[in-house]
Amino acid sequence: MIIRCDNCSVSLQLDESKVPAGHFTVRCPRCQNLIRVNSKQTSTVQQLEANVPAPAVEDGKQEFSAKEQEFEINNAMRSLLSALQKENKVLDANDESGEKPRRVLLCLGQRRDAIAKVLVDSGYKVYLAQTPAQANERMREGKTEILVFSPDFAAEFGGAAILQQKLNAMYSSERRRLFLVLVEDNGATLNAHEAFIRNLNLIVNTADIPKLPLILNRALRDFNELYHYFNEATGAAAI
Repeated sequence: MIIRCDNCSVSLQLDESKVPAGHFTVRCPRCQNLIRVNSKQTSTVQQLEANVPAPAVEDGKQEFSAKEQEFEINNAMRSLLSALQKENKVLDANDESGEKPRRVLLCLGQRRDAIAKVLVDSGYKVYLAQTPAQANERMREGKTEILVFSPDFAAEFGGAAILQQKLNAMYSSERRRLFLVLVEDNGATLNAHEAFIRNLNLIVNTADIPKLPLILNRALRDFNELYHYFNEATGAAAI
């Protein structure tokens, strides 16, 4: 049996003849993370097939690609114009036509489809994770900077707890490049103090899901303004 650590992604091979029945835990030799394993869930081949990045939602795929290409072309043109300028003028960095299209990874339970729809309709490229392993593989890609999760994500695998553990173990430079959103029934939308205490960037109450794109855009704008000079100094792009 092959298992993969949800924290550091190292693959471990277990002797299936010595694996206990039902659920058990294994400590990762690299990072000491406790990995929850169900001996009945899948064979080694099935597990390898399951360790793939969370797939993208097909709806809105063409629109997102077109918007992404337009953004890249506009950036190239702006760079060219800036290089050709003889006078020392700065192009407007806040031009809305140059706004970067965003990718978002959803790690959700029962409200997954509703949230996916409102984000796709607002121009986001959405990825849906079924397990912590899929979420981890998609984050390793490095292109998804927004993660939306809920307490009921992959409950049988302890999904929300595993995600939170992984995020808490991130270096500050990595954590700064990931905008983390928790959607929960009892959450207070845009409660910055509560989000800070829980190592989150944004909390959204489930009653506000229809307004999620508006809330998310506002929160991201504030976040990017906060880190504007830091990003400028390090050459990092805004989220």
